[in-house]
Amino acid sequence: MTPPLSLRRSAARWLGLFVAALMRLIDWPMRGLQRLLGERRMAYVFLLPNLVFFSLFVFLPLIINVVFSVTGGAALFPSERPYVGGGQYAYLFDCDSFLDPGSCREDHFWRGVANTLRFTTFQVVAMVLFSLVTAVVLNMRIRGRGFFRAVYFFPVLLSPVVVALIWKWILQRDGLLNAGLTALGGQKILFFIDPGWAMFWAIFVSIWAHMGFYTLILLAGLQAIPADLYEAAEMDATPRWRAFWRITLPLLWPNLVVVIVLALIRGVQTFDEVFVLTGGGPGTATLMVVQYIYETAFSNQVQNFGLAAAASVVLGIVLFGLTLAQLAASRRRSA
Repeated sequence: MTPPLSLRRSAARWLGLFVAALMRLIDWPMRGLQRLLGERRMAYVFLLPNLVFFSLFVFLPLIINVVFSVTGGAALFPSERPYVGGGQYAYLFDCDSFLDPGSCREDHFWRGVANTLRFTTFQVVAMVLFSLVTAVVLNMRIRGRGFFRAVYFFPVLLSPVVVALIWKWILQRDGLLNAGLTALGGQKILFFIDPGWAMFWAIFVSIWAHMGFYTLILLAGLQAIPADLYEAAEMDATPRWRAFWRITLPLLWPNLVVVIVLALIRGVQTFDEVFVLTGGGPGTATLMVVQYIYETAFSNQVQNFGLAAAASVVLGIVLFGLTLAQLAASRRRSA
């Protein structure tokens, strides 16, 4: 039942009075603060809450992580950990050949590096190609275009853990896919026992989960390209493949750079989906660097916080390099 008009007006009036009183209450100290600091310095007052939050949850953990990477022992508090300098890094990089993880003292770390490189290479290439093709198709005037755009973006809204659990339910020994194969007279395939299949499905699930996000970026770039260019190319009887190569790709390159670098960063940081899907197995076939860091610091029987911190610093340097590469590529293209 709708309240009477007079009651609604009275409630709106009291609400307006409350908001006005609250604004006057805030206005008095803010004016005094502005007179004390000056108008230009007031920006720092509004930035201060975010800076405090960022310092507590980003900068401080980063500093603590670097401190842990140069200390040893099993103690948790930094004051109780002995200083070992670069000993943790030397242990990580003690290898006869970096191309052979078995020749390294910490072979699990280098197996994680090799798996992460392989995973990132195939995943990023396939992700960019599929996202580009999907964006081009969804940019065309096809029936149900809005529906398909929503469908492709929907997996991005799901939690990575939920995505991995869904696909694990499909791919496990008695899962949905094997049930379909046996119903058709085939044999069950042990996807998580064979190393090749395990890596393939880890890459496939990652692409399925995140392709919609990169498709959206490329679709926005395609929609920003002026239609006049394609009309002029059509009037000149330019083939579609040539128009795509000469018009679409050059103008879409800034978006492609963003997609490539973001996909690289996410690929290097991959953990939750692969960990839930395969657990890093079989053996160490799908062990990633971030999973190695997690297990070294928290899940192994002997927790080595210093070694895990050193590995995370190495990973952070790699990610920082990828970020610098993105900025350099963007500036070079816009120059």
